[in-house]
Amino acid sequence: MLDRVASTLGNYMDLLSVRQKMVASNIANAATPGYKTKDIDFQRELQSQMGTGATAPPQVSEVSGLSTRNDGNNVSLDREARLLSENALRFNVASQLWKNKMRVLRTAIQDGRNG
Repeated sequence: MLDRVASTLGNYMDLLSVRQKMVASNIANAATPGYKTKDIDFQRELQSQMGTGATAPPQVSEVSGLSTRNDGNNVSLDREARLLSENALRFNVASQLWKNKMRVLRTAIQDGRNG
């Protein structure tokens, strides 16, 4: 059970890392003429990894539906700031879950040695 939980949390945190890099790249290119916002479909990628257990690189795509400026760039700093906050919150929750699982494992090991 621990292996499955650890694997799932690891995949989840890997996806968060990929998304963090995408958001950082989008922000870095906010003033680059012609740059198109990129992202991953987080929910789809997570479901795919949980369903198959595979760790294939997530599919990166351009984000549609954003307004494009005259220079062809469509980065929305408001959107990217929201995604940064969302990602940080998700990472904090995942790391707390990881810490709790490790605490339970450590307690079980210690109780086994003392019992």
